[in-house]
Amino acid sequence: MPTKKRDYKKEYRDYHGKPKQIKNRSLRNSARKKLGLKIGDPREADHKKSIKKGGTNNPRNLRAVSRKTNRKKGSK
Repeated sequence: MPTKKRDYKKEYRDYHGKPKQIKNRSLRNSARKKLGLKIGDPREADHKKSIKKGGTNNPRNLRAVSRKTNRKKGSK
């Protein structure tokens, strides 16, 4: 069964290039910098209190966790 080839330009244009997604990516990168996570580090910045619920990118609200742990937690 042949798989359909992904159109990355279309994905960027329709989703990743939107102002809201660009802002979200900027916030994630900012949190990674504040934790001192380097490029290639598999850990992610986790917000103890999610931004959605009024949390900030303050270092006291951040912790470095594995991708699996962060995705399991979600934005509770």
